[in-house]
Amino acid sequence: MSYWRALKPVTFIACLIPLGQLLYNAWTDNLSANPIEFITHFTGDWTLIFLLASLSVTPLRQISGWNELIKYRRMLGLFAFFYVVLHFATYMVLDHFFDFQAIVKDVMKRPYVTAGFTGFVLMIPLAITSTAGMIRRLGKRWQQLHRFVYVVGIAGVIHFYWLVKADIRRPVQYGAVLALLLGYRLVKWMPALWGRLAQSSSPIGARQLSE
Repeated sequence: MSYWRALKPVTFIACLIPLGQLLYNAWTDNLSANPIEFITHFTGDWTLIFLLASLSVTPLRQISGWNELIKYRRMLGLFAFFYVVLHFATYMVLDHFFDFQAIVKDVMKRPYVTAGFTGFVLMIPLAITSTAGMIRRLGKRWQQLHRFVYVVGIAGVIHFYWLVKADIRRPVQYGAVLALLLGYRLVKWMPALWGRLAQSSSPIGARQLSE
């Protein structure tokens, strides 16, 4: 439909608003008393927001019947990757000044950094294979690969939860949304899963699986 096509550039521009806000805060010297921490938390928050938004597309599409929503999932996922790159760049450049030895030590010794780095690394192949050409080339393997986005979401929430020391309300809120989105998918998968288990437990199904 034409309005869905017209909404796409509007959505793209809206996804850039957090970046514009960050740049404006930097221009006006309004990055709090600890600018590096502010940028790190800001980009990390928006990474999780866009990641959860991309995961919400499928449930919303299935519940509402608005199949055109699926065209926005890739955009939202790529913006999640864009903000996580900014998040990691802040950590690598501003926080550690390209001290890769210190970064490796940090990843190995600090659990919340380990969780966050794991999520970041897993997002790289997802972003690389998000083109239409890669989707066609990978076929069914593309869907299997992109299920790692669930692991990314869990790692991101754990990273945030372990990072905060006192006020855990926001990571818990993100975790609740993620649990709801993953729970919806689990409920949708259960009939097919039970069907496969029933088939494999029957004599005919077991014989077919062994062939």
